[in-house]
Formats: sequence, structure tokens, C-alpha cells
Amino acid sequence: MSNQTGTCLLVFVGCLLLIAAGLVSGHPSEHPGWGSDVSVEKSERRCGWFSNPTPSNASLFDRDGEWIISVQGGHQADGDWPDFGPKQWIETNVHYGYGCACLQLQVNHETHEVIAIESAKARPLSACRNDRKLKRWRFK
Repeated sequence: MSNQTGTCLLVFVGCLLLIAAGLVSGHPSEHPGWGSDVSVEKSERRCGWFSNPTPSNASLFDRDGEWIISVQGGHQADGDWPDFGPKQWIETNVHYGYGCACLQLQVNHETHEVIAIESAKARPLSACRNDRKLKRWRFK
């Protein structure tokens, strides 16, 4: 009986080793956030023109470029958009339009997509109008 018990124990330990080896050798791409190639950085504060020209389309235009927040039928960042008061929002298409805001974001620097909005705060329009680095976007 001891020979049979030893064989069962060896088979059991062998199976455990195979299972452990399979788990350890898994590919990082199978586990979100484990060694992925996406260039997501720590959250960062970005200020500029928040544009929502049509339903489900939104971007933030800052001194470094356009950051895609939402595309109708496509990419959607997690988190809440800024709340604008009537004097902080310029309507260009019924109630769609643009305003000035600062957002605490997680972004993908390669694609310029916003992954998550951690906080968002509307600012006076004058803050963006007076920033020379934002003039190229031609928002007024």
C-alpha cells in the first residue's frame, strides 16, 4: 500500500506543479494592467477648452493637443464631465458647445485618449481666453 500511496502523492504533486507553471507562464496581455504596452501614466491635471459639439463627442484642447474624451459609438472615458454654469458655456449647436475647464485625468499619451476623469471643474471663460498657448484652437 505504501507504494500505491507514494505513486498517488507523486501524481498529485506533479499535477499541482503543472497547474502552477501554467499560471505563472501566462501572457501579460491576458491580464489587464500587467505589462501592457498602453502608455497610461499617473493621473495629471490638464486645463483647456472642453468641447462637446454634438451628442457623445467630447474633447479637451490644451497646450499639448487634443485629448479625446468621448466619440459617439466609440471610445468613452470613465468619469464625469465638468458642470458648466450659463456664463461658463458657449452654445454652438442647441445646448452643445464649449467651455473652459480643468480635469484630473488618466490619459494614453500615444493615442491622446482620456482613459478616466477623476475630477472636473469648470473655469471662467477668461482663463482659457487669456492663455496664449490655447489661442491656436480658435475658441472664443
